[in-house]
Amino acid sequence: MEVPLKPVGKEDTRKLELALILGTLMRSDVLEKIRIAEDKITWLDSLVIAAGALARERAGYPVTKIAEELGRTEATIRNHLQGKTEAGKIVRETYEAFVKSGGKVELVLPGGEELERLRRENEELKKKLESVKSALQSLLSSL
Repeated sequence: MEVPLKPVGKEDTRKLELALILGTLMRSDVLEKIRIAEDKITWLDSLVIAAGALARERAGYPVTKIAEELGRTEATIRNHLQGKTEAGKIVRETYEAFVKSGGKVELVLPGGEELERLRRENEELKKKLESVKSALQSLLSSL
C-alpha cells in the first residue's frame, strides 16, 4: 500500500491518518504499552488523535482547524505535534518510517515476522525431505 506523505485533499489526509493509526497500533512496542496501560481507552484515544493531528498537519491544516476537527484543544494538538506527548512521539516515529520507505507501507500483523520465519523453515525442511526421499529411492532401486 502506498501512503501520501504530503496529502492533498481530504481523501489523502484520511489515507495517511488511517495508515498512521494502523502502522502505530501494529508495532510490537505499542501493543505492549497498550497491554500494560491502566487506562487503555485513554491511551488509544491519544494515539488516534496524534495520528489525526499529524496527518492534518502534513496536509497543511492550521492548528486551530486541526483542534476543531478533532475536538481537542489547540494546546493538546500542539503537544502531540511537537512530540511532547508519548503518543505524539510514537506516531511521529511511525510517520518517519513511512518517509524512509518512500511512502510504501507494509503492515505486518504482530507475530508476522515469526510466521514468515516458520514458513521459510518449513520450505527448507520440505526440500531436505524431498532430497532424503530421492536418496532413499535411489538406494532401494540399487538393491
